[in-house]
Amino acid sequence: MGIEKMFSKRFINLIRHYKGTASNINSSNAKINCKSFSSAANIEIPERNLGQPTPFAHKHLMAHDDITPGISRSEFKQRRNALMTSISRSASGSESKHHIVVVLSSEKKFMTDEIPYPFRQSTNFLYLSGFQEPDSALVLESLPGKVLQHHKSVLFVPDRDPDRELWDGPRAGTEGAKRFLCVDETYSINEFSKALENYSRLDDVTIWYDVFKNVHPNLHDKVISGLINPSRRKGNSISILEHSMHSLRVLKSDAEIRLLRESASIAARSFVKVMKASYPGIREAELYAKIDFECRVAGAEFLAYPPVVAGGNRANILHYINNNQVVNDNELVLMDAGCEYHGYASDVTRTWPVNGRYTTPQGELYELVLRIQKNCIHMCREGATLDQAYHQMLTWIGEGLQHLGIISDKLNHMELYKVAKCYCPHHLGHYLGMDTHDTTKVSRSNQLQPGMVVTIEPGIYIPEHDSSAPERYRGIGIRIEDDVLITDSKAEVLSDECPKEIAEIEAIVNQS
Repeated sequence: MGIEKMFSKRFINLIRHYKGTASNINSSNAKINCKSFSSAANIEIPERNLGQPTPFAHKHLMAHDDITPGISRSEFKQRRNALMTSISRSASGSESKHHIVVVLSSEKKFMTDEIPYPFRQSTNFLYLSGFQEPDSALVLESLPGKVLQHHKSVLFVPDRDPDRELWDGPRAGTEGAKRFLCVDETYSINEFSKALENYSRLDDVTIWYDVFKNVHPNLHDKVISGLINPSRRKGNSISILEHSMHSLRVLKSDAEIRLLRESASIAARSFVKVMKASYPGIREAELYAKIDFECRVAGAEFLAYPPVVAGGNRANILHYINNNQVVNDNELVLMDAGCEYHGYASDVTRTWPVNGRYTTPQGELYELVLRIQKNCIHMCREGATLDQAYHQMLTWIGEGLQHLGIISDKLNHMELYKVAKCYCPHHLGHYLGMDTHDTTKVSRSNQLQPGMVVTIEPGIYIPEHDSSAPERYRGIGIRIEDDVLITDSKAEVLSDECPKEIAEIEAIVNQS
């Protein structure tokens, strides 16, 4: 028998076997054909691959009661309870006693034809459910006669499909999702439209949904046409969910802090290895590849965002991600990169001399930025705000630039403030968590609280065409960024394994 025929026969037999053992899995009410479940400690884990890490399939990553690595099923339940409690407070005084919360997953996006981009789940959906498949929806419904936080959780998921699983990998299906994720009910996503129609018939109900955030166009259209518009016509209330979600997510649990700490540690240690690999004439693309490689080898799934790897004057392009030039002798390289570790991001920036020695002008500007960054980190205490630290940063930048003779020393305070904004056009920092720019609906004028994680990233950028600056400083761009946890007593720098003192950086680069 030729190899082609032999392969074809085996392939056909494999498909027949698969379909024979899974003939009923396309039904939303069908049982998964799985004989055994782990039930230690009253936790049932399907003993098959569900298409996402589980304690059965990924013992090296997960504890027995984890839904996602490092986050237990009890924490996911607490998150849903906390959201419903928050909704209860937000709706105090409202006549509505019935509340429906709808949260959608991300959709799978395609690069071309049937070639998908790597899938990344919607963070609000992942935060509440732990489910990592696309084309899904979570509904939280208040219970009649009971006050919130009591509610019913309903998850709509893709059906199991032998043909698609052959190409895309296993799916949890309704039964696998219910057993593993500990939601109250699971249904096929094909029943979502009918469920929305049923919810739309309710009177005196408040619908909580992010009508302006379209994370899944197809499902979003169904929610708008099948639930939001009919509910509006009946006079029911429609409330935006994202503000409540972000208010919860901005305060990190102990488990989340452990994951963020490890994410920052991986990024910091990887930066050191990239610095050691630097040399004059290195391509930015090689530095990009190095940080990506080192983060993945250390346990991160992927980089948290396209990194900035900017040599020389390109550091003055704040979102430079082309990373296709050469870093020449006597130039600085500014790298802004972070990784995602089991759903939690890091965000670190360092600026170092590719040849291992800062020039005098480079060193002067670097020391100024470093001093400002340390002072701003010191300001990150409970009760302070990121906006307060930002305004103080601009004052310090202006005074520092005056001291170096880069700007006039005749400016009044408002003029100094304006000029400083020209040399540092971005904010001091942002919240950090499941997203790199996390919980954006939480104002940076809110007081910092223990459990928040923020970035602190002052910078000074002097483009080479800036004829108003002394020539020796032109073409230099410097930013220093760390991830900072707010605690009861101090600001803890999570990324402190990455050195930032001039002597330390020069010693590292010169080890190459």
